[in-house]
Amino acid sequence: MAFIQIIDYRTDCPEEVDRVLTEWINASAGRRTATRTRVCRDRDDPTHYMEILEFDSYDDAVVNSELTMTNATHEAFVPLCTEGPHFINLDVMRDESW
Repeated sequence: MAFIQIIDYRTDCPEEVDRVLTEWINASAGRRTATRTRVCRDRDDPTHYMEILEFDSYDDAVVNSELTMTNATHEAFVPLCTEGPHFINLDVMRDESW
């Protein structure tokens, strides 16, 4: 079953957060189990962001979270947040494209 994790946070430093994400993408190449990421900004609140991470399964998400570079990224990311991060873990029950 597919799995999605949403990371909900606020930041005044979106460029620095993006840099940290880019560093993780480069460092985790060939090892990460995330299949897609999307970073979204709230149109009504420019300090509010959500990152949507997609995985083939919950087990793959666990493997990804246990990577050394994932932990290092988390440690660099948290101080850049003015609120959060809050994690929302979702099992995908239905997925359709039109």
